[in-house]
Amino acid sequence: MEDTALDYLQQTFGYSQFRLQQGEIIQTLINGDDAVVLMPTGGGKSLCYQIPSLCRSGTGIIISPLIALMHDQVIALQQLGINAAFLNSTLDAKTSRQTEADLVNGHLDMLYVAPERLNTSGFIQLLKQTRISLFAIDEAHCVSQWGHDFRPDYIQLCLLHEQFPDIPRIALTATADQATRKEIKQRLQLENARDFISSFDRPNICYRITEAQSNARSALLRFIQNEHEGDSGIVYCLSRKKVESTAAWLTEKGFTALPYHAGLPAAERQANQQRFLNEDAIIIVATIAFGMGIDKPDVRFVAHLNLPKSMEAYYQETGRAGRDGQPATAWMAYGLQDVITLKQMMATSSAAEQYKRVENQKLETMLGFTEITGCRRQSLLDYFGETLDHACGNCDNCLSPAETWDATLAAQKALSCVHRTGQRFGVNYLVDVLTGKANDRIKQFGHDSLNIYGLGKELDAGQWRTIYRQLISRNLLTVDTEGHGSLRLSEQCRPILRGEQTLLMRKESKRTRAARKGRKSLVTDDSENKVLWDALRDCRKRLADENGVPPFVIFHDATLSEMMQRQPRDQEQFLQLSGVGETKLEKYAGAFLKVIREHQDENKPGTSDTVNETLVMFRSGQDVDTIASTRNIKTTTVYAHLASCIEQGELNLEEVIDIKPQDISIIHETLLSVDDGSRKLKPVYDALDGMFDYDCRILVFVCMSCSCVSVCFPFHFVL
Repeated sequence: MEDTALDYLQQTFGYSQFRLQQGEIIQTLINGDDAVVLMPTGGGKSLCYQIPSLCRSGTGIIISPLIALMHDQVIALQQLGINAAFLNSTLDAKTSRQTEADLVNGHLDMLYVAPERLNTSGFIQLLKQTRISLFAIDEAHCVSQWGHDFRPDYIQLCLLHEQFPDIPRIALTATADQATRKEIKQRLQLENARDFISSFDRPNICYRITEAQSNARSALLRFIQNEHEGDSGIVYCLSRKKVESTAAWLTEKGFTALPYHAGLPAAERQANQQRFLNEDAIIIVATIAFGMGIDKPDVRFVAHLNLPKSMEAYYQETGRAGRDGQPATAWMAYGLQDVITLKQMMATSSAAEQYKRVENQKLETMLGFTEITGCRRQSLLDYFGETLDHACGNCDNCLSPAETWDATLAAQKALSCVHRTGQRFGVNYLVDVLTGKANDRIKQFGHDSLNIYGLGKELDAGQWRTIYRQLISRNLLTVDTEGHGSLRLSEQCRPILRGEQTLLMRKESKRTRAARKGRKSLVTDDSENKVLWDALRDCRKRLADENGVPPFVIFHDATLSEMMQRQPRDQEQFLQLSGVGETKLEKYAGAFLKVIREHQDENKPGTSDTVNETLVMFRSGQDVDTIASTRNIKTTTVYAHLASCIEQGELNLEEVIDIKPQDISIIHETLLSVDDGSRKLKPVYDALDGMFDYDCRILVFVCMSCSCVSVCFPFHFVL
């Protein structure tokens, strides 16, 4: 059965090996056991139930919370030659009846349904007439009454165990803390299920946070222009009004930006979502209403113009970037007003006091995360109970370490100002007092006569607002949500005021240059690569339009990037690309190979006279040693000439050297494991340690010319 699962992975889905815990999870379900899976977004959760559905007899029933997610999953499976369907409210009666008939008759590999439909007695009776391979409960955190994605019908899914006790079940989520995982197992009667908890780490995402109190839009514009021109992205805002104004503003700046929030007409929301899925370079500006179930793999950035409510929300929302495993950015600009607004929203909500306390604590943790000076990834993973024993090198604090300064005296002034003005005023008023601003309001309250008045002129207003923000984030000040955002002293501030404790604060600095320096791109600045990349994307878009599917359903950006680098010459080489299975090979290989051939023909260099002389002699039947002796050149030079000929399509590899594919694979893997960027072959040759009888020059030749090696190393290795 393990071999069957691997066959499906390679031949149907086009991947060479399982990732993370996929293989073990799949085998658990194939064996008929239950599983609870926590896996980060982009980790390959879907394969964990799709492959067992194919391996086991019957139809896999997948419970999914969103219609859009069902639709995207089904069309992606159909493109792979898998018999998949969905049942939801978008289908007419005739189509629904046909789908139900296909289900009962065993014509479906997988069926996607909403929890609301599954909980009906009619559908349960339908399932009892069906041979079922497994039940998969996607987005299982929707069962938690404490989460903002709570769906009441998820609680009723315990009936699966009651009605179908012998059918294996799998519950999957990307965003569940320990308490939520416990709730999932309890409510879904999965107490005996195996737990599979993968790393929360998304190493391809670069986390960056910047303070932006009044210029967040400008900072966002610079970020997109400098780093993500032509990319798809999501911009999150706290309010509907801000969503619409930001989308309009980005449109004015030349971007295709579309709004999305619950207040828009359903037809407009759907149209905007479809454009985002089906087109390149679309920016969606949204509230948190947008996101769950959006499986667009090539989102290159997620930006926040306001502070998220919690670390869970931040992780979930930023996790919508880079699902294809390619480089992506999670960027955020926030200010003190975000904190005040969120605290006021929590205070005035109708939720239970226990819930408010929990949510307020989560906000405090989120605040602390924004202000840290160490590695953000380490802090993020630590929140979810995971340890990263080294700095990531892919966040703003790693790429450009934050500076700190002794802010004890400044903090004392800021705190004293709060105290002496009666703990009745907000940040802007306090800053005016500290900087000695003369206005009627200050005079009205007589605060221009305080000894604190004008005592902070050494810093500007922006710097004082930064200090107040950091004091709040450290719980040295609290926000009076019922008093229009006025600040109050906390018990924790007393040691600072008394001079018993020093206080270090982060120094705000511009980090754009450092961040850009650390950015990785799918496409290099090489103009030839850019031309081919654009041609491949155009080909993908044309095929997507012809098939009525989003471009990423044809191939992910990761596959296109590999295609650009390797430039396969035939179907055999095309099949070696990640994400290319047999069905997609048959459907699409011809179109992409044509694009690559045309590109190669346009950029084909001429063969030098000395290389051409070697080629003529070789074609006449002379071997390498004879050619070298006759021309009085080294054999390695002859091999280099022949490699050049292969690279230009004048010769095939098998015409030149007799080497088994498995031996090439070993050499290839050795190259990958030992090359340190020096491009020297000797370490590779030493690492093989006499494994082959081939002369070193043969290895040089293979590295230079073999398609499955040179495409990954588009440079010549040297001795």
